[in-house]
Amino acid sequence: MIRAVARTALSAVLVIATSLGTAAGAAPERAVGTVAAGPAATSTAPASPPGPPLFAYYYQWFVPNSWNRAKVDLPELGAYSSDDPWVMRQHIQQAKAAGITGFIVSWKDTPTNTRRLHALATVAAEEKFSLSMIYQGLDFDRKPLPAARVAADFVTFAKQFAGNPVFARMGGKPLTIFSGTWAYSAADVARITSGVRPGLLVLSTEKSVEGYRRLADVTDGDAYYWSSVNPATNANYAAKLDAMSAAVHADAKYWIAPFAPGFDARLVGGTKSVPRNDGRTLRVEYGTALKSSPDALGLISWNEFSENTYVEPSKKFGHRYLDVLAELRHTAAPVPASAEDSSAQPLPTGPGRRWPTVALLLGLPAVLLAGLAVLGHRLRRRARAARARPDRRMAGPTAAEHT
Repeated sequence: MIRAVARTALSAVLVIATSLGTAAGAAPERAVGTVAAGPAATSTAPASPPGPPLFAYYYQWFVPNSWNRAKVDLPELGAYSSDDPWVMRQHIQQAKAAGITGFIVSWKDTPTNTRRLHALATVAAEEKFSLSMIYQGLDFDRKPLPAARVAADFVTFAKQFAGNPVFARMGGKPLTIFSGTWAYSAADVARITSGVRPGLLVLSTEKSVEGYRRLADVTDGDAYYWSSVNPATNANYAAKLDAMSAAVHADAKYWIAPFAPGFDARLVGGTKSVPRNDGRTLRVEYGTALKSSPDALGLISWNEFSENTYVEPSKKFGHRYLDVLAELRHTAAPVPASAEDSSAQPLPTGPGRRWPTVALLLGLPAVLLAGLAVLGHRLRRRARAARARPDRRMAGPTAAEHT
């Protein structure tokens, strides 16, 4: 009887495994979220993490006295300058070890920014690490830059950087992001992007489905920079990410989902604070971002110390947040959505995403076999008990013996 149950369960496992294997092997109609950065930028960490590529927003505006303003913590590396190639290399090596694919580098065309981006690109190529660019379309006072200046800067980026294979590609095109698109008219955004599309991907940074749709015809998707959400109090948080993902993917464009370890911008004029909770916020936001079926994940941030979203090793936190991120990125099972519940949760599938199916393929047979072992143990126990009570067996077989 036990052998018959085993044969039945094993057959079920094989049928399920065959079906899932077929689904996992099917070629997607559209390769979404793949990063092809060329020979100099395709390798990231020693063991490639499962799931979509993960890019951390990276800021290169620091000089030693920058660290004296609006900071409650300092980098472990000290009050560094963003011109220092040694610092760049340390950052990249630390990021790779935690499962980060590349940096999304804040840039606009100034002599300092362009010099630093060239230097960072050189180090990243040597370290086999990817870069992308986010254009800072707002000035220090959060006012939009002149559209003509933004258009010229995008052309400069295309000429000076886009051909470098260290810059990550999606669908064969270098990935860029235009920060502050909500402050520009659709006509201005069209004028800006028309100079570089379709050679470059230019994603908007809209904050809603309506905002994305306003610019959908003149951009290539959306990278929502939502650093200040509190997942413990915002009941609409996950649904909003899901809705934005659905709208972007309905147009066959690219969605970069945001997540952060915490937030506090009160020293730079903000009013909100989101506690880190020793990694719980990072875990919850990572899981929520994953469930929105992103083409890439956007970690806010590597080193935004004024808004306190950094994961860079620091005097206060040490390597704590890179350790949490490494755990999330390198785990073999699907990543939990909550720090309070570490049980594996299924992750979304989508065009070009086979990794959740593979996890299911590996995990479901194990669950079935474990259940079979428990069932077999109970059957053997009941059989031994029945043999010890021959008077009951004479009255007829028990219900357990019919199973």
